[in-house]
Amino acid sequence: MSSSPNQPPASSAPGASTTPTTSATTNDVPDFGWSAYAERVNGRFAMVGFAAVLVIEALSGDSFLHWAGLVP
Repeated sequence: MSSSPNQPPASSAPGASTTPTTSATTNDVPDFGWSAYAERVNGRFAMVGFAAVLVIEALSGDSFLHWAGLVP
């Protein structure tokens, strides 16, 4: 019996610890610290933030720094 690459192997002993499951979109295991998974998630949040800045600038007709009150 072989397991699929996205599934952790079946445990033969009852009560044995299981391996963490992988992400839904990659084979990376969600982990704390400097991992490829964490960097990918941080990059995605950065892209959403950058897109939000572009939308604010387009809707307000002003630069983000001026809109946020950081420059006069």
